[in-house]
Amino acid sequence: MPYISRSTETLLDIASNVIRLLRESNETVGVAESLTAGGVMTALTSVPDASAAFRGGIVSYATQLKQLLLNVDTELIAREGVIHADVAVQMAEGARRATTFDDTPTTWGIGTTGVAGPDSQDGKPVGTVFIGITSPYGTEAWGPFSFPGTRERVREATVAEALARLRDALTARKGREICA
Repeated sequence: MPYISRSTETLLDIASNVIRLLRESNETVGVAESLTAGGVMTALTSVPDASAAFRGGIVSYATQLKQLLLNVDTELIAREGVIHADVAVQMAEGARRATTFDDTPTTWGIGTTGVAGPDSQDGKPVGTVFIGITSPYGTEAWGPFSFPGTRERVREATVAEALARLRDALTARKGREICA
């Protein structure tokens, strides 16, 4: 059953759709977050029975943790900074690796990186965000997004966008029609 199209949907609606789609496919997700600082993980775990699909994640707010815990390429960071599509993808790949256990790989990984403010970072303005999603079926990066508003608004928009992108990937992979 495709998810329910709503004129206004909450973050809980999106997260609930993601958890349901993962559970129906017997798939799992791991998360690596920077600017969202655990917001994606909080949204997913707010759904009852999320433990059947959500494995865990890493908040790698510091650049060095992206390198040490998620294996984000040092040369990439030196060349592009941490606000970059390839960094988001490498974070997502690192999340899959970090949450794999008992010889059972985590199916999906999400990575979020960007600038929530108040100041720009790596020459990128506040509101610049990249999202990476990886799975055995493929890898994709989105961005740069330019989310307007306060620091909290940028973070909220990033969490919702990351989960909506994962929902779209799950839905498309299953051959389901994506609802607006």
